[in-house]
Amino acid sequence: MTSAALDDLSADGTMPKAEDKRAHPARVLIYGMNYAPELAGVGKYTGEIAEYLAKEGTDVTVVTTPPHYPGWAVQSGYRNAYGSTVENGVRVLRAPLLLRRRMSGIWRMLAPLSFALTSAPVAFWQILRRRPDTVFCVEPTLFASPVAQLAAALIGARTVLHVQDLEVDAAFAVGHLGAYGFLKKLGFAFERFTLKRFDKVITISNRMAEKLVAKGVAPENMALVRNWVDLTHIYPMEDESPYRAELGFAKDDFVVLYSGNIGAKQGLNVLLDAAEQLKDETKIHFVIAGEGPVKADLQARYGHLPNLRFLPFQPYARLNEFLNMADLHALPQDKGAADLVLPSKLGGMLASGKPVLVTADEGTELAEFVRGAAIVVPPGDAGEMALSIGEVAGKARRSMPIDQLILVRGLSAHDVLPQIGGLFDAVPRAR
Repeated sequence: MTSAALDDLSADGTMPKAEDKRAHPARVLIYGMNYAPELAGVGKYTGEIAEYLAKEGTDVTVVTTPPHYPGWAVQSGYRNAYGSTVENGVRVLRAPLLLRRRMSGIWRMLAPLSFALTSAPVAFWQILRRRPDTVFCVEPTLFASPVAQLAAALIGARTVLHVQDLEVDAAFAVGHLGAYGFLKKLGFAFERFTLKRFDKVITISNRMAEKLVAKGVAPENMALVRNWVDLTHIYPMEDESPYRAELGFAKDDFVVLYSGNIGAKQGLNVLLDAAEQLKDETKIHFVIAGEGPVKADLQARYGHLPNLRFLPFQPYARLNEFLNMADLHALPQDKGAADLVLPSKLGGMLASGKPVLVTADEGTELAEFVRGAAIVVPPGDAGEMALSIGEVAGKARRSMPIDQLILVRGLSAHDVLPQIGGLFDAVPRAR
């Protein structure tokens, strides 16, 4: 995280006096397959947690992979190999993993399994050597957790799991492993065995917390911490975004933007079916920005549309300008995954101050979470989505509704990040 120091919140939610500031644990080891400088998803959040703790004076070690998500290819400047660096005050050790461009089916399980195998000796040795107070695992991937739990038990460290994605549920819900029925029983058995052995489990949504309790996590060991957004970096712009002119959009063009991972869970085919239905509306344009395993398929299927363009991820330094380019943000999701995750990209969409359209069934947490702050349409219904986009375009609505503003303030990094450090202190050490 690049912002200045973030103040802690005391237990009652008020700002503490200087002499009352919480003392973070002296040493933390973070173990997960996604980490900065990945800009999308889990890696971004784990990187900000590590850097926040380091700025608070904690000795932080991270065991992770080379940055590879969401394109499933190692980023320029990195190698798919073992390596060690110090990045923004954090000691980062990277281990290779199995990668290929089309990460679907059994390959979506082999990638995290390969990381669990290649990183196991690194994580085990670092825990024994550095004797952290807290071993902080991140899901995905849960496969790596048993080694960390064993090493933590040997030194008496507390163990905390941050569940960003119910990866076993999601893998079967979107059909990655539909042909491997025996893996489902094995995966859920492993999940239950592992989850119950963490001292604390943190997750990002109420529905995910309920599912984790059903999988065997004791309710008293659960904590909810929403994903956050840096409101000093993402905010409504007073002037028009320079991206509109750079991309050739006129002032009266209506731009629908999706920016993020392009994978099976996102259900982008529905959004692009809506784009096809609106292809004769010459002032409505669709932009899909990002990378992911289904991008090439979507380009092949929809690339002929005159109102659609695909872009790569844009630089983080210009993310606010890019998000402010939109007249409407679209957040589609596959119906099978819609209640398994609360998408991390939602915070940035809302913080830009532009209208947001999400797909979610009534009664799901996402639908309840954005009620009054976003437009909600049923997942899988391209016709309803096209209709809603046309209605918003007709109104040319660009102002931030009060419910959206309230929701964004509740997701501020300034308020959310200190909660995680505070949870470390609340878990007693085993030694």
